[in-house]
Amino acid sequence: MAEYQPNETGPLDGVRVVDLTRLAAGNMLTHMLADFGAEVIKIERPGKGDDLRHFGNAQVWWKEYARSKKSVTLNLKSDEGKELLLKLIDTADVLVENFVPGTLERWGLGPDDLLARRPELIMVRLSGWGQTGPYAQKPGFGSLIEGLSGFAAMTGFPDRPPLLPPLALADMIAGITGFGAVSTALYARLDGKSKGQVIDLSLFEPLFSVLGPWLANYVATGTVPQREGNRSEVAAPRNVYTTSDGRFLALSASMQSMWEKLAISIGHGALIEDPRYLTNSDRVRHADELDEVIGGFIAARTLDENIAFFTEEGITVGPIGDPEQLLNHEYIRGRGVVEDYPDADLGQVPLHAPFPRLSATPGSVRAPAPEVGQHNAEFMQELGLVDRGAEWLKNAGVA
Repeated sequence: MAEYQPNETGPLDGVRVVDLTRLAAGNMLTHMLADFGAEVIKIERPGKGDDLRHFGNAQVWWKEYARSKKSVTLNLKSDEGKELLLKLIDTADVLVENFVPGTLERWGLGPDDLLARRPELIMVRLSGWGQTGPYAQKPGFGSLIEGLSGFAAMTGFPDRPPLLPPLALADMIAGITGFGAVSTALYARLDGKSKGQVIDLSLFEPLFSVLGPWLANYVATGTVPQREGNRSEVAAPRNVYTTSDGRFLALSASMQSMWEKLAISIGHGALIEDPRYLTNSDRVRHADELDEVIGGFIAARTLDENIAFFTEEGITVGPIGDPEQLLNHEYIRGRGVVEDYPDADLGQVPLHAPFPRLSATPGSVRAPAPEVGQHNAEFMQELGLVDRGAEWLKNAGVA
């Protein structure tokens, strides 16, 4: 079992982050900053905490994305809570928030106010649609973004409705993007190219950017791309096939050389010269017939037999993994993608390792996810507010 590394530092050691976000995108962003050494102070609602705490059983989402953070509870609707927040911001390098655009301005905590007070502050403003444009004030949950962006339209099978992803995909991609944006802004500040600045980060744009030339393809061809299921609109063969033991195998042979090797290995080398399969475009048009041949070969063998055969032949295949398989998969464990850490509720909890992997300044998991308000006393002491009185602390939301 892995151990937490409370004294481990990282490349962002000395960077203080005040995290005002809730749910997935902001927590993804700040968890990556924490993995690389930043001190992340998670501001939570008194009593309830972050909504992410209530996702899944045993707070598993919270355990994954709040590790190495510190929790302080504040009532931001009270004058005392705002005063304490401002004192924390005075010591911070980065502020991350995901309120509806305009909310912080109404509270007197907008960028103009905060940058006047703390010119070095890097302020990340996460929202569904961005701080500008006609949708700025619209609700921005990831499902809406995954719908409008085109992701759902291109996902699923042609004879069935579009599919939304079964995870917070738009949020997570935005969070990873935000990690890069904050790192860039910190470097620009260090290099003297800027002081503080505002990062306007929507959920929509990062997801839209990874969908490829979807719109350009429509303009170029004049046709609306159809959903392809597990196939590709630009390469074949590429699909998920069922094995004789009822398991699933992913196969991709989009390169011409890989296709030719595949055809020969399954005893159908003559298909290489068949006009229907000469090029990727030809094979895409005749994917049904091609899948019958390949699927028939795979269906006669178990998953393990298929993997052994195709691996020996140098064909790119892999199993469709499920949690039971992944927990002890040779790649997952061998590379250290997941490590088991001590957990008060579960005995141990598998957490994904810090990424990306830096050779000289790697990330680390320094502490388990905090309890609500676990670090209130620490920051009351630091900010010299211990003697304010019980009523003041109660109004501030830290008592």
